[in-house]
Amino acid sequence: MLISPAYAQADGGGDSGFISLLPLVLIFVVFYFLLIRPQQRKMKAHRAMVEAVKRGDQVVTGGGLVGTVTKSPPEGNEIQVEIAEGVRVKVLRKTLQEVISKGEALDKGGQVARKPANDDGAASKGGFGLSSLFGLKGKSGK
Repeated sequence: MLISPAYAQADGGGDSGFISLLPLVLIFVVFYFLLIRPQQRKMKAHRAMVEAVKRGDQVVTGGGLVGTVTKSPPEGNEIQVEIAEGVRVKVLRKTLQEVISKGEALDKGGQVARKPANDDGAASKGGFGLSSLFGLKGKSGK
């Protein structure tokens, strides 16, 4: 006969199942540290900010309205915000984007006068190394 018999290949070992799952586990770990964990931190910070809103704070809503909180009951989902002289609106707490403390004032363009979040002054001091990149303040690479 011209047709040779076909034999099944022997099993390579018991580790092949674990090795095939390793890339999936690695992808999940990367997603956790790059996407899930930062999002959870952001949500926690936003929740704390919204719970700390008190009367007299300036707030920015999700729609871009800037106003002063006139009524903020501790329980409840709504706060009262005065957006102009004598004009008060009810706003849902969870739609607040930013709380501007009493000490921070808006400039002419309606923006909060602050320095950029990524400007820690390391570049102006001449120390722009890995310690400034990773946020290690007070430690020099020398």
